[in-house]
Amino acid sequence: MTKKAIIAIPMGDPAGIGPEITVKSLANQEVFESGKPFVVGQIDILEKAAEVTKTDISFNKISSPNEAKFTFGTVDVLDLNNVDISSLQYGEVQAQCGQAAYEYIQKSVEFAQDGSADVIATTPINKESLKAAEVPHIGHTEMLASMTGIDDPLTMFEVRTMRIFFLTRHLSLKDAIDQMTAERVHDYLIRCDEALKRLGIEDRKFAVAGLNPHSGENGLFGREEVDQIRPGIERAQKDGIPVEGPVPADSVFHQALNGKYDAVLSLYHDQGHIAAKMTDFERTISITNGLPFLRTSVDHGTAFDIAGTGIASAVSMEECVKLSAKYAPHFTGETVK
Repeated sequence: MTKKAIIAIPMGDPAGIGPEITVKSLANQEVFESGKPFVVGQIDILEKAAEVTKTDISFNKISSPNEAKFTFGTVDVLDLNNVDISSLQYGEVQAQCGQAAYEYIQKSVEFAQDGSADVIATTPINKESLKAAEVPHIGHTEMLASMTGIDDPLTMFEVRTMRIFFLTRHLSLKDAIDQMTAERVHDYLIRCDEALKRLGIEDRKFAVAGLNPHSGENGLFGREEVDQIRPGIERAQKDGIPVEGPVPADSVFHQALNGKYDAVLSLYHDQGHIAAKMTDFERTISITNGLPFLRTSVDHGTAFDIAGTGIASAVSMEECVKLSAKYAPHFTGETVK
């Protein structure tokens, strides 16, 4: 029998829906029993989340993961007690919440690095709250990079049968195009192949999405494919990477969803995000590759507009936990050569 993964869940910004979707998810027996989850957060905030969501669940305070009981119906919580709940306001940017969210992640990373946890499954954080707390990172990926000393973690989305990597992320489209060099395409395809190996995926086949209509029609609609993207693909092919492309973006994601490719390298942020979220918004899960440990995440925000109402859907968080449990037994922390 495969050993169940120990899953650290930082509960996210206390003013957002993170605590609510955490308790809802862990009250689902299938989700809870897919691994061995525990929460890094604050018990009284989670108790309030259980109250507003009408979730029948209890909490067990622990001081380290080895004290966790992992018993369905009771959530083990490493309580950092770093938020003044009397002044907590749902749906508002607050420095104390940005700082707390950062500390939950920091503690979770410590557990993943010392082997106390096998994987981290993250809930939403708020960029404005982080800024208010003067946290020097804009989001999860940047935090994880700093905490682990990894320069450029690799983001992958998984939704149903489709996986999507991203050549560029938070850049304007103009700046992203400048980053679409043959060298970068080649490097990323090697890293994408290594990432899937680390997740235990064999017989991999990749496609690179095109940038221009019909992938440029050999230069008729733009020369990026001819001058940079295709040469990068050809270099990767010479290195033994099973990759095709550039494949027109209006068809490549559909083909991947139907099993032709194991993963697609999207060239820019919205190209891949739109494909994934139109397929199934709630079940689009982000995986950060290239770290010493596995990390999965919901791909939605703190939803301040509905925080504290109890109506937030936990589907994405449920998928996030289940996906972490699915890949953790196969994951290798060392870069595959």
